[in-house]
Amino acid sequence: MSRPTSDVHAFEAHATDADLEDLRARLAAARLPEAETIPRGAPGPGRWAQGVPLADLVDVVGYWRTEYDWRSFEARLDGIGQFRTTIDGLGIHFLHRRSPRADATPLVLTHGWPGSIAEFTDVVDELTDPKDVGAPAFHVVVPSLPGFGYSDKPATTGWGTERIAAAWVELMGRLGYGRFLAHGGDWGGNITKVLGGRFPAHVLGIHTTYAEVPAGLPTEGLTATERRWTQETRDFWLHHRAYAQQQATRPQTIGYSLVDSPVGLLAWILDKFAEWSDTEDSPFERIPRDRILDDITLYWLTRSGASAARIYYESRDAFDPELRVDVPSAITMYPGDIEARTPRAWAQERYRQIVRWGSPETGGHFPSLEVPEYFVKDVQEGLAAVLAAAR
Repeated sequence: MSRPTSDVHAFEAHATDADLEDLRARLAAARLPEAETIPRGAPGPGRWAQGVPLADLVDVVGYWRTEYDWRSFEARLDGIGQFRTTIDGLGIHFLHRRSPRADATPLVLTHGWPGSIAEFTDVVDELTDPKDVGAPAFHVVVPSLPGFGYSDKPATTGWGTERIAAAWVELMGRLGYGRFLAHGGDWGGNITKVLGGRFPAHVLGIHTTYAEVPAGLPTEGLTATERRWTQETRDFWLHHRAYAQQQATRPQTIGYSLVDSPVGLLAWILDKFAEWSDTEDSPFERIPRDRILDDITLYWLTRSGASAARIYYESRDAFDPELRVDVPSAITMYPGDIEARTPRAWAQERYRQIVRWGSPETGGHFPSLEVPEYFVKDVQEGLAAVLAAAR
């Protein structure tokens, strides 16, 4: 195991009262457009066909301004343990909770966009000190991606997924974790793939909800469900990828709106929580309003709308079609994650040692928020299989 270094410093999150008052004042003074022009009928995905419905947005804005408590989220972050260190010239913020168990294994959890470390605050306790003594325990590290949250904003280009993965290896080594496990979804899934593929000397194995596969694979032999997945995912990337194209080509332009207007930021992110969650209508069917606002308020207070969007710009050409992951891999495909469902036969083209394949009945793109109890169990069981294979 690597030796911990002194280049890691404790950190506390504390927004100023002035920043919180400014947020409430901006919400109170927001200028809103007219309502969407589609018929406003019964709840369902059709209500969101033009984006976030006005009535839903007004309701969330009112709650955000008058009832949401940011201080409670700050307290949760501080209760887990917050730190910063400088890697490759960039300050990296991360949560770190060591397990009390002597048999615990180091685990890095990597978020994506429009997520943040807020995705994992409710699952850290159970991962580090599970109630079931037979479940594996982990020393959990949750970094904020460069440009996200309390990590520094890169001042130059070059911070794509490959560089981030290398930074995570350095980070884990500084904490004394020369060998570790990795989990991620969305961009975190891509980074986890790179960790497993590029750094097998450090990575024992991975768990991911995003199995990125080479292009042009055949559909022969797929099940009916898998064929439906591939068609729906194809339709998604053909007709619902405007946000990704904007952030991959003009992140600075959209960034002005995301940093200047809390309502603009809310709508931009809430739209994705609605479309990518396993729900019939509103994301609040599964995710508490406070949990989504924890995430969005973190973006707002750290002014990271533009800098976070740049991960699309930095990583748009970073997908290596030849990269293979030979370390043991546990992969879970959540049924409501329209962006990232992959047939197992396709995943095996890149992930060469799949030791567990999960197909739950519910859950979408944000499983740690939508189905947290299942998510924890899935990570525990998946990584237990990974560790058994890695021995």
